[in-house]
Amino acid sequence: MTKTTAPATAAATAMAMAMAMATQLGAALREDVPAAGRGGPRADARADAPGEVRAGLPGEVLVGGAQAAGELGLTRGEFARAVQLGIVRAGPSAPGRAARYPRAELDRVRAAEARPGEDGPQALRERVATVAGAEAAAGVLGVGPSRFTRLARCGHLTPVGYRINRYRAVVWLYLAAELREFAAREPARLRGAAPPADRKLLEARGDLRPRKWRGRHVGLLLRRTADPWERAAVLASVLPEEELLRAVPEPAERIVLAALAPPPPYGHPQAPAAAAVALRLLKAEPPEEIHWYRTSLDFALTGARGQSKSTGDSGPT
Repeated sequence: MTKTTAPATAAATAMAMAMAMATQLGAALREDVPAAGRGGPRADARADAPGEVRAGLPGEVLVGGAQAAGELGLTRGEFARAVQLGIVRAGPSAPGRAARYPRAELDRVRAAEARPGEDGPQALRERVATVAGAEAAAGVLGVGPSRFTRLARCGHLTPVGYRINRYRAVVWLYLAAELREFAAREPARLRGAAPPADRKLLEARGDLRPRKWRGRHVGLLLRRTADPWERAAVLASVLPEEELLRAVPEPAERIVLAALAPPPPYGHPQAPAAAAVALRLLKAEPPEEIHWYRTSLDFALTGARGQSKSTGDSGPT
């Protein structure tokens, strides 16, 4: 009897210790570093570098998201997009609390967005404005919806977000400013026949929009943190479960990565049926994409494990 229960007891004890360690690690990261990415800034990071976080200063005035949005003249949705894009950086936040924003950071954003003859809020709203779906996006480019869809499916335009409509179909969101920049930069793509590479992809019914969006989403998340365990958690969150099991066979490490995993992106649906559709967008699918994230995760874990061995207090050892 003892021989059969001892392994189970040992496994349960190890799992409990790993979960406690993950909880403590997550709490420490959330308490000691900025909430925008829950990771510490690089040693050489500039305080005004776009998309990067900075440590809070003693006595710094912090405001909540709703107040920060109002002070910048943005709606909550526009403000969330500005935070996602790294235009606005969050300040330090206590564990379990919503992100807070230094008033000095809001002043910096207003000054950076100021243009002669224009108010700051209008310029900032233009940077974060999105259009949803092929018809609206095509209107910004001045082309038909079918041509826009071809350009997007072939990877020439990258979505910034998504919505799931009532028919459980994915509606991609695009930054209007990026569409205008593309039209000015690539006028030849807005007319004429599709190039051979595009035709080949379309004949194979390929669609690069999910992959392009994932790459953008992961890149934005990685910009927010320099902590090796958090960076590994971002990369791990994109891998399908079976690939993650192969990449991280140690259960204690998987618990830590799960504890540090980023939340679903802004706009992710709450309704179960729509959330199930959106969940598929969060995972890498083509073999070459999976391989890229798997290789990147291996590299990140090597650094994270090395840090754990040297410090003994930042993840499993």
